[in-house]
Amino acid sequence: MDFPSSLLQKAVEEIAQLPGIGRRSALRLVLHLLRQPKDFSERLSSAITTLRQQIRYCSTCHNISDTEVCSICVNPLRDDNIICVVEDVRDVMAIEATGQFKGRYHVLGGKIAPMEGIGPQQLTIDELVHRVEQGGVKEIIFALGSTMEGDTTNYYIHKKLSQFALIFSAISRGIGVGDELEYADELTLGRSISQRIPFETSMKS
Repeated sequence: MDFPSSLLQKAVEEIAQLPGIGRRSALRLVLHLLRQPKDFSERLSSAITTLRQQIRYCSTCHNISDTEVCSICVNPLRDDNIICVVEDVRDVMAIEATGQFKGRYHVLGGKIAPMEGIGPQQLTIDELVHRVEQGGVKEIIFALGSTMEGDTTNYYIHKKLSQFALIFSAISRGIGVGDELEYADELTLGRSISQRIPFETSMKS
């Protein structure tokens, strides 16, 4: 693809690095930005810069937050006895949208995937163990996508926490194998949480 401007080419190359965006899509986006008023691009640039400079991760659950402790963790109406373990912030947002879960979360930051060089040390599993050690937690809900990596991560965490007197459960398999939580409709996801099953049973399904 030949570009009439090196500035245009540079912008396209940068945007094309975003997931799901190819060079042609990136070109359409850049040309769209050029057709907008100048202040639109300036607001977009400012929002991205501010995001990168000021965004934080909750020191308790590792959810994305504007403050040291996120709004869910400081909410006194949430149930401290239950921790729902998820892969990333998209899963927290998807579950919250159902309005069916009133406990706490723990964001792992990924799933164990040896082929991609992601092991337990790259995730916040040790921090989850520390939260359980503090006492008060009675149930761990595994809400990772039902992929091989998700099942491996669930099993690893289960073994790490097996010494504690906990109830281990998993979202019911209304979420299809290989599906990600963010793509599940709210009704299906809500049911899968409220009708969660014992973890040991989920491993046999």
